[in-house]
Amino acid sequence: MSMKKIVILTLVAGLAIVSAQSCKKEPTSDSSVEYDTTPYRLAIGDFEEPSIAPDNELTKQGVLLGRMLFYEKKLSKDGSMSCASCHRQEHAFTDTARLSIGVEKLPGKRQAMAVFNMAWHNNEFFWDGRSHLLRDQSLMPIQDPLEMNETLENNVAKLKAEKQYRDQFMRAFGSEEITSEKMSLALEQFMNSIVSVESKYDRFLRGEATLTASEERGRALFFDEFNPGFPSLSGADCAHCHTTRTFENDLYMNNGLDSDANMQDIGREEVTGNASDRGKFKVTSLRNVEVTAPYMHDGRFKALEEVVEHYNSGIKASSTVDPALDYTRVSGGLQLTAQDKADLVAFLKTLTDEVLLTNPEYSDPF
Repeated sequence: MSMKKIVILTLVAGLAIVSAQSCKKEPTSDSSVEYDTTPYRLAIGDFEEPSIAPDNELTKQGVLLGRMLFYEKKLSKDGSMSCASCHRQEHAFTDTARLSIGVEKLPGKRQAMAVFNMAWHNNEFFWDGRSHLLRDQSLMPIQDPLEMNETLENNVAKLKAEKQYRDQFMRAFGSEEITSEKMSLALEQFMNSIVSVESKYDRFLRGEATLTASEERGRALFFDEFNPGFPSLSGADCAHCHTTRTFENDLYMNNGLDSDANMQDIGREEVTGNASDRGKFKVTSLRNVEVTAPYMHDGRFKALEEVVEHYNSGIKASSTVDPALDYTRVSGGLQLTAQDKADLVAFLKTLTDEVLLTNPEYSDPF
């Protein structure tokens, strides 16, 4: 065989090897990625079944996609922030900053709300209720100039460029097509999957834990009604607003933080346009309140002791303050002793759910 033929055959063989190697590195078939509708089962403890939207029931793959998006920093303008940046698991998915700082180094307008037990919320979202559904809420921080400051169009383009997301949208929705609507549905699924049902208080109700003497006195004060006519029998009446197992009431209320003249944030009124909603904000859950400081819509209170003292002696008169709270004000306050206040704080700490704070199902998947 001539030298020329040998060289040609060698080149052909080399090209064949390179071609084969390239095919191995970049498979063209994604047949292993399939639509998966396996339901995601909520661990709801002793809670009643929540009302999940029938058009977005939880699936394992949908929840996983939402979890990926929740922790995805690419959703922000400069790739520095994710939803989890201001909603951290160790703090019951809220922020320790009074006002979170966005990608443009600007503070937000209100304190970040905790994200858990969303599946039991049935009365709009955000402090002022401006978002009707959780899926609507999920996209607003992404577009807010004070938060992640990114467009949905750019987000879709970023996600489309990554195979892991094309595959996960296929598993969750049966198509590789990525849209902002699907993003919102997946984020809604993940946030609905975050439950807090395993605190010491839950174990106490099941007969699996015993409250200390201070915690038990705090529990009685929490649930007993305010009765200034019989001081020895009077409670703090906290359950007036923080009811049921969720420790909230799905209402918007003015809790006497400011007088009409000193009110800087009109709250719910900004959404409804009704003067009767001035200074009203969504009543938040007291579950995990030990780890969700600072407190109130503007994060004005740094410690639980400050919160208790506000309700004890700090209620301000205003045109829309809750009547029950105003009654305590005109009656001279709750008149709690130092021991009463310490006992209330002790009870509130029994609402901390260590399972929620460490559950790997809610952690960063990357």
